[in-house]
Amino acid sequence: MQETVIHSWDELQSAIFEGVWDPDILRYRDNCVYRGMSNREWGLTPSLNRVCAHDMSLEKQMLRSFKKYGYADLQQVTSFWQLLAMAQQFGLPTRLLDWTYSPLVAAHFATEDQEAYDRDGVIWCAHIDRINTQLPDHLKDMLTAERGNIFTMEMMDRVGDGFDALSRISSTPFALFFEPASAVNRIANQYALFSVCSDPTIPINGLPGTESAFRRIIIPAEVKLEIRDKLDYINISERMIYPGLDGICKWITRRYAALGPKYHHQKKD
Repeated sequence: MQETVIHSWDELQSAIFEGVWDPDILRYRDNCVYRGMSNREWGLTPSLNRVCAHDMSLEKQMLRSFKKYGYADLQQVTSFWQLLAMAQQFGLPTRLLDWTYSPLVAAHFATEDQEAYDRDGVIWCAHIDRINTQLPDHLKDMLTAERGNIFTMEMMDRVGDGFDALSRISSTPFALFFEPASAVNRIANQYALFSVCSDPTIPINGLPGTESAFRRIIIPAEVKLEIRDKLDYINISERMIYPGLDGICKWITRRYAALGPKYHHQKKD
């Protein structure tokens, strides 16, 4: 897997925008999505696998409980996939992985944890077109008909109304990306989308045919604070990522924390 280690804000910009020029349309575009993590040692493991590795069948029970006890807020949600996306956004363990179209939003997630400034962070970059090559023909045809590479909620509802629908399409494990409706502001503000695997026991980067689809940008611990502070200047912070009072409080707490004396190891610009 290709891996780039950056040593400054400027190097981060170079790494995330490398190769985005598209000569066919004469625009700066790519087909990548991004996932930021505060620890480079963490793989692409969904929360379901971390919490329920002892019994993956608990997935359906947790979703049923989420819908039952969250009825007051979820009564208007009729799509299984939208319900799943909202469960993921609010912290329920699911087989989904969060991704973003924005590499700088991913950089936020790689640098937001104040307790992890002594560890290297990472931005995972996934090339969607390459991952889509392993989709069953039926799903490839759906994307071709829509002239897209990401499934919409309407398309997901046509795929089926649950995980069993994915298994019925193909016995060979596959993964797809879908974009939820912006039912909560944080989905829109995070420029969010999700990946889902038909077999939850297999990580997305463990699927056959996806070996060249991923690269990683490593953010060493000694430059995390620089990246974090400069993201604030372009309005990528907890205040925007988590709209509402909780996000404002997280942002204020970090702004006033004594992070500089503890973690700043470089000369001032």
